[in-house]
Amino acid sequence: MKTASLPSVPVEPEFLAEVESVLAEGESVAAFVEAAVRASVERRRVQSEFVARGLRSRDEAKRTGDYVDADNVVAGLQDKLDDARVRLSKPPRTRK
Repeated sequence: MKTASLPSVPVEPEFLAEVESVLAEGESVAAFVEAAVRASVERRRVQSEFVARGLRSRDEAKRTGDYVDADNVVAGLQDKLDDARVRLSKPPRTRK
């Protein structure tokens, strides 16, 4: 497979120094940039799919008239959060 290059991106010397300061041992700026671009592409793909699912759900709710009241959703999420807080506030059980 043929490879291609991403375009060069001019940056201020201070920013380049900041990038270089966070590189892992043996990591190059090019590898860092490639990883960042890949992560951005994935994040945008996931976000786009999320929006598409939301729009389909909205359309289905309009079509069927089957809606869940926002107050019920928020109350259910609050219950889950409260339960998790209670679980996390208890000391871990030890095995004998």
